[in-house]
Amino acid sequence: MVRAAIIQAAPIPLSVTQGISALPALIEPALDQGATIIAFGETFLGGYPLWLDEAPGAALWDHPGTRALHALLLEEAIRIGDPRLSPIQDLVDRSGALVSIGAHERIRSSLYNCQLLLRPGQSPLIHRKLVPTHGERLIWARGDGSTLGTHTAPFGPVGSLICWEHWMPLARAAMHNQREAVHIAAWPTVRETYAIASRHYAFEGRCFVLAAGTVQNREDVLEGLDLCHLDAEARKAARALIETMPEGQLQFGGSMIVGPDATILAQAGTGHETLVADLDLHDIGQGLAALDTDGHYARPDVFELRVNTRARDGVVWNDQD
Repeated sequence: MVRAAIIQAAPIPLSVTQGISALPALIEPALDQGATIIAFGETFLGGYPLWLDEAPGAALWDHPGTRALHALLLEEAIRIGDPRLSPIQDLVDRSGALVSIGAHERIRSSLYNCQLLLRPGQSPLIHRKLVPTHGERLIWARGDGSTLGTHTAPFGPVGSLICWEHWMPLARAAMHNQREAVHIAAWPTVRETYAIASRHYAFEGRCFVLAAGTVQNREDVLEGLDLCHLDAEARKAARALIETMPEGQLQFGGSMIVGPDATILAQAGTGHETLVADLDLHDIGQGLAALDTDGHYARPDVFELRVNTRARDGVVWNDQD
């Protein structure tokens, strides 16, 4: 048995540093309940960039508000080996639990949508979203196959995909091949179609799925902006863009924990909530009797998938000596 938790909470948008500082108060109550794997939703650190969907002018060329917010996220984003994560890593090391957190990540001068799996005694396992969806391409670069992996926990492999990656059949097949016991499906809101995708993934992959959503209001974004260091002109432009978004709640949680037969074991509402469920790992083997999409229900004589797991940096420096 493995006790899993989803922390469905509001992020501190834009201010990643403040968001990290707030994490222990969110994680510790789940640890007190005995959770050994804990998940947060998509880009919880920094918050999902709601203006891409909700602010009508966000995609206009050279929009000053979009430029200001992009520069701010570049400044605040997580980096590889980021020392700001040390207190959370210490908490993970002491408790022995796994914690999965969505974040904005910076590599060189680009932003990526990533899911960090913090694990005891090891550096975080990183998954970067392979294809930003629609308007997200205004802000995030594309990940590569080097982060399409899993962590081997004592109870089995743990992996993650982000949002619409769950409608990439070959990405799902690559993850199923790694025999996940628990899969984190990171979403902004787990709306109906996203719940269907999460339950389908659990049934197809014969694994438990933690479909993690978040809660976010327009006021949260404005309050997060106020916590960040910006010059007056950039702050004014960013605030003007954010204020064109509808007032009130814009992300609605809906998190759920799903069993390998697609049964919903626990489901959250639209507000702040910690969702907890016990995962009986014996359910995986029983389900495999009827369906193993990576094994007896596969046809390797007909279909073959090749996965390029090399990092694709775009520049190769050869040693001239």
